[in-house]
Amino acid sequence: FKIVEFFTFFRKSQKFEYALNTGKGQGAPIKEQPGRAPKMLKLCALLAFLIKILCVLLISSVYSTLRTIETEEPVEIQRKAYNRLVKWKKESNGKSALLIEGARRIGKSTVAERFGEREYKSYILVDFNKASKKVRDNFETNLNNLDIFFQVLSLEYNKPLFKRESLIIFDEIQKFPKARESIKYLVADGRYDFIETGSLISIKENVDDITIPSEEEKLKMFPCDFEEFARALGEDVLLEYIGKCFAEKKPLEDHFHKRATRLFREYMLVGGMPQSIVAYVENNRDFSKSDKEKRKILDLYRDDIRKASKRYNSKVSAIFENIPGYLSTHEKKIVLTEIDKSNAATFSKYDEPLFWLDDSMICNLCYKCDDPNVGFALNKNDSLVKCYLCDTGLLVSLAFSENEIASNQLYKAIMDGKISLNEGMLHENMIAQMIRAKGRKLFFYTEYDAAKHRNSMEIDFLISNERPDA
Repeated sequence: FKIVEFFTFFRKSQKFEYALNTGKGQGAPIKEQPGRAPKMLKLCALLAFLIKILCVLLISSVYSTLRTIETEEPVEIQRKAYNRLVKWKKESNGKSALLIEGARRIGKSTVAERFGEREYKSYILVDFNKASKKVRDNFETNLNNLDIFFQVLSLEYNKPLFKRESLIIFDEIQKFPKARESIKYLVADGRYDFIETGSLISIKENVDDITIPSEEEKLKMFPCDFEEFARALGEDVLLEYIGKCFAEKKPLEDHFHKRATRLFREYMLVGGMPQSIVAYVENNRDFSKSDKEKRKILDLYRDDIRKASKRYNSKVSAIFENIPGYLSTHEKKIVLTEIDKSNAATFSKYDEPLFWLDDSMICNLCYKCDDPNVGFALNKNDSLVKCYLCDTGLLVSLAFSENEIASNQLYKAIMDGKISLNEGMLHENMIAQMIRAKGRKLFFYTEYDAAKHRNSMEIDFLISNERPDA
């Protein structure tokens, strides 16, 4: 308003100057005193001109900022699982559903929904965390009349369905096992494609009283790997260079080796959970922002553990919270006497807690193989097990308190290689994470020397040579 007021004054000043120069108009009576007025008017004109320029620059800056806000896209992580979905669609051609298993918050729903949006004419996402009673009842009352069944879904979610061109996603299917059982009939109908997502798919509580459909293919999803992380940070060129050197069996040049090593350390600390990566990228690589997101995920896991069966949820919690402690020791094995002071603590009594952690995919269990020459699974020793966290970034946040990380000094020390903790704990957890992401189970081997009362041989991870791709 002040600017408008000034321009009004300036327009009047122009008329006044005209009156002084011509002897006409309101300024005419003071024509006999022409000295100071013209100089002041010229000064006002100059000031008005400068203000005009400033206003133009300000408006231009605001407009540019608004355009940036409107056009800036959120960070999109390119997941390799997406290509697996494309392959499934092509090969199954509606003859099977796809069940995507994985820990909470690793991006199962996101990749399924993105797939539906880009590869189909329409899609419906049924989230059983918040599905209405009408949707749930639909599985009970209308499976014998699939025309009505699909009509209810279409109307409830306000999405049209097209034969062989639509995808229906059952999200968090462990919350409603009846939907999983219905897959048999829905796939046989053949009109649409179906994807299920969930965790804790196999625990007893989620499979009681239902028939597991044979028309189900399974895809296990894990946290983002190093390549997915690097691409999210815009390091495509560096990845191509690493791949080229690997293919040619040549070492990286020193400069690029240091850059790649630093990037891998970032990955080890931020981790592969999409929520953490997005926070890290959107806040200019701020470790503390990433840490806040990881702590939210850890709290979510703790809530899930509390909801587990009362028979064993306290045991699950004890193992989960002690993972950093186990991995910081030399042998890294679970020691039951540290979480259960009773003399009755045996691994047979911890079968269910360990199965829960494994099935939730929160943890990666690594069992001792007594004789690796015969076969890993055939010689698995269930009484000797290591427990790694599914994501190394989460392990960092679980191992250290929020106050220790708040100043970013801890992350700086780790990035500079000056941390006093057993950094091997992080590296070993990362290797376990990578092996599991390749679809392999984890085994280790030790050989005990009775005379020396210690292990004479220790192999942290065993990998068979039956698969050349791993």
